[in-house]
Amino acid sequence: MRDFWKKIVARWITNPTNIAPLISFRILFGGLMMIGAIRFIANGWIEKLYVTPSFFFKFYGFEWVQVLEETSMYLLLYGIVISAAMLMLGFLYRLASVGFFLSFTYLELIDATNYLNHYYLVCIFALLLIFLPAHRDFSIDAWLFPKLKVKFVPAWTINILIAQLVIVYTCAGIAKLNPDWLFRAMPLLIWLPEHRDVFLLGYFFKFKWVAYLFSWVGAIYDLSIAYFLLFSKTRNWAYLAVVVFHLMTFLLFNIGLFPFIMIFSTLIFFPAATHEKVLAWLGYQNELANNYTFRPLNRLALRMILGFFLFLQLLLPFRHWLYPGAVLWTEEGYRFSWRVMLVEKIGHTVFYIEDGVDHRKVEVNNGRYLTLFQEKQLNVQADFILQFAHFLKKEYQEKHGFKNPIVTVDAHVAMNGRTSQRYIDPTVDLAKIKDGWSPKSWILKY
Repeated sequence: MRDFWKKIVARWITNPTNIAPLISFRILFGGLMMIGAIRFIANGWIEKLYVTPSFFFKFYGFEWVQVLEETSMYLLLYGIVISAAMLMLGFLYRLASVGFFLSFTYLELIDATNYLNHYYLVCIFALLLIFLPAHRDFSIDAWLFPKLKVKFVPAWTINILIAQLVIVYTCAGIAKLNPDWLFRAMPLLIWLPEHRDVFLLGYFFKFKWVAYLFSWVGAIYDLSIAYFLLFSKTRNWAYLAVVVFHLMTFLLFNIGLFPFIMIFSTLIFFPAATHEKVLAWLGYQNELANNYTFRPLNRLALRMILGFFLFLQLLLPFRHWLYPGAVLWTEEGYRFSWRVMLVEKIGHTVFYIEDGVDHRKVEVNNGRYLTLFQEKQLNVQADFILQFAHFLKKEYQEKHGFKNPIVTVDAHVAMNGRTSQRYIDPTVDLAKIKDGWSPKSWILKY
């Protein structure tokens, strides 16, 4: 048994492995992120998402992250473009990887309404790249400093990226094993008919059985695709499925660069020989036979950091089990858990502010403080409702002279095609509720 585990550790962690897959990942990831940031600027999304709003929702624990003034926001995006390009080229790699991670993560923490699973995945990949020697060949750094150049790296430097993708796909598949997805074909039964104008396929989207077919295929795909990619006999067909599946989602749904992130990143499953052949078209060749090794202190620190990282990645997707109620309804434990396109929710929320002394009461116009997109997100996410309630308490206390303001809400939500029902207890003074990790008892049962 001990020999068995030694072989496992050697194969997946310590054995010297050709660096080529790591080079490909660095180039593709950096290039795609550079294009994505340029696209973000060109589409005017800085102004729409970070300049126009006057209020921003926060992730718990990151309330200190504040929006910058307009010029600084543009500089932040330009910084993302430049650091991504430096990553792609392998120029000042360590500085570029740290800079990209910090700037991109800061951008995503400014307003939680902009959260998307693939933004979270980008943050994870960027964090991992800080510790990976992806610049040790076919990079400007290796050209400027030839002593950096190596042919082999420890196996874990590639397998940590593979492990992350296995976690993403597997958790996304497990999340789809719920009654709404499997037995009601929701929310695809709502979304697919909206795409009847799609060439060739659009005609079929009016049939219910197509939504059920897509739902089941999606669940099976997510649960199995990473494991088919792991084995050489099934890898080519599995990658073809990856390309077809994600191009289909790109065609049908407005999910940004996510399909291309998955198409490019899953190339890491292919053996080094494949990457060397592709990179050779760009002029890559490596005749060296030297290895990259981490210093003893670095090895110990990295083991602790990566061990904790993997623990978190396995814990976060299943933390919703610690909370009562349906996670799609309460959304406690929903984010950072690879729940991709599982729910369609529409809500309506009215806030009431009552003076605690003279009992005058007013109804709040949410649109006075929020953009349409922010208001749509507010209506269906309880933590946003609580944050906005605290903002309103302070707003009416300081600007409207309310004493001891009482903030209540009349909130209704319709989920996955069902009739609307009350979402938040209307008798609770949300101004007195503190956010935290504990269950939100003021969310009504589904």
